[in-house]
Amino acid sequence: MSTTPSVGFSFSQALSAQAAKSLTPVSEAPPKVEPVAQTSPEALLAADSWQRGEVQLRCVEKWNETHNVVSFRFQGLTPVKFNFKPGQFITFKLDINGEKVYRSYTISSSPSRPFSLVVTVKRITNGVVSNYLADTLNVGDEVTVTGPDGVFNLVDIVADKYLFLSAGCGVTPMHSMSRWLCDTTTDSDIAFVHSAKTVNDVMFADSMASMASRSQKFNLNYMLKSDDNSQMLSDKHAETGFGIGRLNLESLIKLVPDYQQRTVFVCGPESYMADVKLLLQAADFDMSQFNQESFGDSSALGLKAALESNPSTEQFMLSIGDKDIQLTGDQTLLDGIESEKLPIIAACRSGVCGACKCQVVSGTTQSTSTMNLTADEIAAGFVLACSTKLTSDVQLKM
Repeated sequence: MSTTPSVGFSFSQALSAQAAKSLTPVSEAPPKVEPVAQTSPEALLAADSWQRGEVQLRCVEKWNETHNVVSFRFQGLTPVKFNFKPGQFITFKLDINGEKVYRSYTISSSPSRPFSLVVTVKRITNGVVSNYLADTLNVGDEVTVTGPDGVFNLVDIVADKYLFLSAGCGVTPMHSMSRWLCDTTTDSDIAFVHSAKTVNDVMFADSMASMASRSQKFNLNYMLKSDDNSQMLSDKHAETGFGIGRLNLESLIKLVPDYQQRTVFVCGPESYMADVKLLLQAADFDMSQFNQESFGDSSALGLKAALESNPSTEQFMLSIGDKDIQLTGDQTLLDGIESEKLPIIAACRSGVCGACKCQVVSGTTQSTSTMNLTADEIAAGFVLACSTKLTSDVQLKM
């Protein structure tokens, strides 16, 4: 999916509208919404760039990507040009039933189209935030977000030839990256293999086909559980490649013969990413060229399991300003911070988003995740509160 300027005709907007129409059942009438006042072209062109921090947004467009995936397009309440690294995410600050809730979502649009920001959300069974956004956030509504954040992006990871491997909603950062490359470096060498259950579960189908059709170096492929209705995708782009079932080495070689010469970006469910990693390791792929957006790597998960199987009852003191909080070695820094109702954003609560970053001034800790922390930050004592436990008395700076 792509972002579009807020004024004038936009081919990508027309594609998105066509995708939404084709993926919405005929029996469902499109929701009737009131028009939103448009920001003037002069104000947009004169807007400052959003570098990083908190910003208030207004939803200016909402549509269905698939039967259970919704996209939202936002503009700043004060005109802003969205400047971020393709692949990064933002964190929503929401009030749901009187509770402050934070949740991070990848930006599915590209900074090459800076006058709006698109976020794509998949409904999850019993998902508090995903269902809240899908059901209640409408055109004209306002939200507060922070960011952008994330080291899984095209700026911090440099490559000459790209291999994007995704499954499910893991396609969102890959779509942002693809759009950026196609908009800014027209001869980028991109191989893309996306896995989905069915044709009806494929996100951004029209947008991806459009990019692949315009670039001879964009190799677009899908792995589906069955080939039922796959013609719908090949009709959009005649050279689309297909495989059936789960991605394996045989299908990868068939679809992307030169995969060994590419830098790999992987995003999707944890089981999918683990399988892809094992597949490439077994094929003697250069794993220094392997990058994934993850909810915790295998070593971190192993450490977490070890800590949970051997809970510590030893008591330590967590000091934050004039607050002294007693914790066991089995409690996280986030447990202590929230027990005192101190302000902190904990969007993912699993060591991924980096929103709960804080600095250990003195003392020792053990962390199960350092994702989205740079080497310099780690050396300076920064940790993720949701994934860090005390091994001594600690003084913390937030």
